[in-house]
Amino acid sequence: MTDSPARPAPLADPHLVYDPVPGDGPKDVVILGSTGSIGTQAIDLVLRNPDRFRVTALSANGGRVALLAEQAHRLRVRTVAVAREDVVPALREALAAEYGSGEPLPEILAGPDAATQAAASDCHTVLNGITGSIGLAPTLAALEAGRTLALANKESLIVGGPLVTALAKPGQIIPVDSEHAALFQALAAGTRADVRKLVVTASGGPFRGRTRDELAHVTVADALAHPTWAMGPVITVNSATLVNKGLEVIEAHLLYDIPFDRIEVVVHPQSYVHSMVEFTDGSTIAQATPPDMRGPIAIGLGWPERVPDAAPAFDWSKASTWEFFPLDDEAFPSVNLARHVGRLAGTAPAVFNAANEECVAAFLSGALPFNGIMETVIRVVEEHGTPVTGTSLTVSDVLEAETWARARARELTATTATAEARA
Repeated sequence: MTDSPARPAPLADPHLVYDPVPGDGPKDVVILGSTGSIGTQAIDLVLRNPDRFRVTALSANGGRVALLAEQAHRLRVRTVAVAREDVVPALREALAAEYGSGEPLPEILAGPDAATQAAASDCHTVLNGITGSIGLAPTLAALEAGRTLALANKESLIVGGPLVTALAKPGQIIPVDSEHAALFQALAAGTRADVRKLVVTASGGPFRGRTRDELAHVTVADALAHPTWAMGPVITVNSATLVNKGLEVIEAHLLYDIPFDRIEVVVHPQSYVHSMVEFTDGSTIAQATPPDMRGPIAIGLGWPERVPDAAPAFDWSKASTWEFFPLDDEAFPSVNLARHVGRLAGTAPAVFNAANEECVAAFLSGALPFNGIMETVIRVVEEHGTPVTGTSLTVSDVLEAETWARARARELTATTATAEARA
């Protein structure tokens, strides 16, 4: 099995700057997923740097309308987008409470396409901080509208693969994942021809060092106890299974056009080195900061400029130990499975991602054991068969593959739950 054919140039290149609206003054920014972890940290960065950034629109699912209204008022945005139409009355009430008498309220967009509309609105940069493959449509909309895309929603690139690469212009995507922001910065140290391999670091999650048998009876609480990062439950479980690292391998391949056999994963428990690039002369360039997502967010919003004091720096006067270990592929088969579906390309990554999202939800609800997550995902990927690939791939193909994968994963999960109940 061989890697998919290389594109003429990498999707993300620190040497290329895509500037859709050249000029002085603050960059106009749209933040998608504003009430989530990435969104709230991005807003903190913006509020501390009003001379650099100005937020014009916010989008959120709608579960935290009070926070969304507060953000809208503090940032004085033009537009607020919410996915859930049923929360619009509560959002209007919350906005009215935040805004003073006579202050004009922002425009409200509501419904499943609201974030997509916001992504296509007038701005310089769109930060896609939505979680899950529902971020695909906003990603495509931002690219098609000619915006710079600060991409924290890795799923949209993974499931949309060729659809995203067909739209993105050189330098238009700036990665915001800590690992890919690290690779992006390290790649600035050489040319594409100088790169020998990419080294993606993994914390190892809460179960580093455990065997597959030892993982059989871990609990949801165990899986959510990440040792270094504070994240949402889905991303935290993905870190425990290392599915997140598998997704990042696919993302690195798509962003930087490096073959899968030249993308390595190593375990680094301290999470200080976010990733590394090994060059052909034997040099390795590592990007390191204390664990804090505001640094990668600042790269995504500010590149090619750096934002002073975006995140904490190391105190090099203090002693510290940094460790690196090989990945245990038997206990954590997700990375090799991700390489497999990445090589298949087409709809295969969408099937992998959708099945995993369903299985994580089942695990969090107590309907599936921890090891059952990957066992079920592997089976769904195997049953998917030959994926739709090449230039014939459409958004409909991706959505259809996702729908099938989710339904099949739910069927298998229900069967597992029934068998365990009888046992």
